[in-house]
Amino acid sequence: MLLFGRRVSLLALMLAVIVGFTSAPAQAATWSSSDRWGTWNNGGYILYNNIWGSGYGPQTIWANSYSNWGVWANHPNTGGIKSYPNATREVNRRLSSLGTARSSFNVTVPSGGAYTSAYDIWADGHTYEIMLWMNKYGPVGPLGSFQTNVSVGGHSWAVYRGSNGSNQVFSFIRSSNTNSGTVDIRAVMNWIRGRGWFGDVTLSTVQFGYEITSSSGGMDFRTNSFSVTYS
Repeated sequence: MLLFGRRVSLLALMLAVIVGFTSAPAQAATWSSSDRWGTWNNGGYILYNNIWGSGYGPQTIWANSYSNWGVWANHPNTGGIKSYPNATREVNRRLSSLGTARSSFNVTVPSGGAYTSAYDIWADGHTYEIMLWMNKYGPVGPLGSFQTNVSVGGHSWAVYRGSNGSNQVFSFIRSSNTNSGTVDIRAVMNWIRGRGWFGDVTLSTVQFGYEITSSSGGMDFRTNSFSVTYS
């Protein structure tokens, strides 16, 4: 009976260890943080956990480099954006002086929850916000009203325009989901300028990450590669 009891205890311990590994990211990484505002500088980029919404759950960001990073998040299915973990590169170049501005990405994302894989591009500081939704899952939608459909920057989009009370927001929703690709950011910004929605603005920063509304039970979002180039 004593031997049997020890076997049961050992089995329980093994199960506890297994549960522990599956309830949080089992990711050995160069850097990680569960802090709401955890940041890490690497290779001219900033990694940012950025849990900014209300009613959020636990979230851990990890990174081996600016181009190889990810997030484990367990946000409840209560509506409203909980976080936007992202990688950011500063550009600070006037649109008319840009020869090129491009970005490439490759991600692995869950098939459940509610979120977008999205670029958040800022112009003239935080005066103008350009969101490029590369994929979306669940009950999520853009700010503002529908303007038109357009093919620009290497992709086809439905374009929305609105304001969040602090800045103008232009949302480009890709016609179909994709987990990898290259975007010509300069072309997108010149298209917006051609519509008269802004002038010769400064491209301030380019961010790419995951705008997470819900990921109940814990979900993994992985950036396999990411880069921003400009000249």
